[in-house]
Amino acid sequence: MAGHSHWAKVKHQKGLTDIRKGKLFSKLSREISIAARLGGGDPTFNSRLRRAIATARDEGVPQENIMRAIQKGTGEIAGSHYEEVLYEGYGPGGVAVLIEAATDNRNRTTAEIRNLFSKHGGNLGAAGSVSWIFQKRGKIVVDAEKNDFDKVFEVALEAGAEEVEQKGTEIEVIVLPEKLDELQKQFDSAGIVIKSSQMIYIPKNSISLSDKETLKSLFRLLDILEDQDDVQNVYANFDAPQEILEQCE
Repeated sequence: MAGHSHWAKVKHQKGLTDIRKGKLFSKLSREISIAARLGGGDPTFNSRLRRAIATARDEGVPQENIMRAIQKGTGEIAGSHYEEVLYEGYGPGGVAVLIEAATDNRNRTTAEIRNLFSKHGGNLGAAGSVSWIFQKRGKIVVDAEKNDFDKVFEVALEAGAEEVEQKGTEIEVIVLPEKLDELQKQFDSAGIVIKSSQMIYIPKNSISLSDKETLKSLFRLLDILEDQDDVQNVYANFDAPQEILEQCE
């Protein structure tokens, strides 16, 4: 398992405290608002909004929160105007870190993220410093216990998926961004139940880390960046031996 995937999985398995759950709901609501502002409030004609709503529901966001986020995005009710910002930097061990943020105050968010990097052994870079290391892809997650892998693989392959892999109780399908919506439609037509569908960044290459202390420092940085209020997603290009990763949990 890649280091970044392991880090994300461990965080998920530890469960959500009330504070972390509140932050997650806020991040998901921001994505819904941005999607509604950019593409309209009808998910039938707005694939990004459709994906954002599905993810929010899967995470337990109440329906009234979802509707309020859509209305803020379309301007039906008052709310903050969020813009999307991509931050790039380096963490301990020279690991590239890519951050998706949604903020109503770019100067404040930039200063806070730069400070977090500095305090935890990294540094915020200029635009383009690490984004070239990552490639944008669509990702669909399917419940492996409710769907037949061979069927998922066949439909995904027909729709042009780049990668299909079972990871525990989930099947992850990776596809080019422009093919994500079509793949989702094919899954729906085939009766394949989707857990989540989203755009992600995948590193083209990874830095191998084997020093436990470096990994722990990197995990602390990634954790604190992800907990920053304006940060939506954090990606990093590192890998490590499984036994070392488990020691850092």
